[in-house]
Amino acid sequence: MTDTTDETGRRPRVEKKRNGVLTFLRDLVIIFIAALLVSFLVKTFLIRSFYIPSASMENTLQINDRVIVNELVPDVVSLKRGDVVVFKDPGGWLTGSEVPSVTPTTQPAKAIDWLLTQVGLGTGDSDDHLIKRVIGLPGDKVSCCNDLGQMSVNGVPIKEPYLKLPTGETRASGTDFSVTVPKGTIWVMGDNRYDSKDSRYNGDTPSKGFVPLSDVTGRAFVISWPSSRWTWLDDYPEVFAGVEERDK
Repeated sequence: MTDTTDETGRRPRVEKKRNGVLTFLRDLVIIFIAALLVSFLVKTFLIRSFYIPSASMENTLQINDRVIVNELVPDVVSLKRGDVVVFKDPGGWLTGSEVPSVTPTTQPAKAIDWLLTQVGLGTGDSDDHLIKRVIGLPGDKVSCCNDLGQMSVNGVPIKEPYLKLPTGETRASGTDFSVTVPKGTIWVMGDNRYDSKDSRYNGDTPSKGFVPLSDVTGRAFVISWPSSRWTWLDDYPEVFAGVEERDK
């Protein structure tokens, strides 16, 4: 039998060190895989990140703001009037002014964003989604405008402090309308009311301007970036107070 050690016993010490490095690398891989799995589960069931591609939600949201979305809404937590929601294009909405401008990026940047998107931290799938404010829930009658230029929900006029209107304009919508929201859908509008291709202007699409609840990704609840704009997103419950009592 051949002795694998020298007089100082150096060989076993080297092998022990090598085994320690391999164990460390194995544990590192396990931790990395576990982190990816947890992140994937978080993205799938809890939260995701999206960027704002257009001016339709100004001044609440600015172009290139990043928002965090609660994906428990609406499957686990119910939607409320006033919620800011992210939803997949129901079909035909992402045309014209709503098409996001694509900023050129390098391939490495795209790869990094793709990887982050897979775990819910990137915004690579934002181009397929829109963000608006919920004005009408299933069964609601939404109309505009009354003699004061206000929107009404179930016959109740509402004052909307989040609106951005052109200088000198007081009407909450440039076009008059009256709709009843079908079961399983919502009526959404942008805060920048005169520069938003929302439910009012998508009547000729397959969804007839309504957004199926099945297309809602979740409720945006915080602006996460840039840091100077970090804030919680208000759903303005006082705006819709009294609307429930007049339902149906």
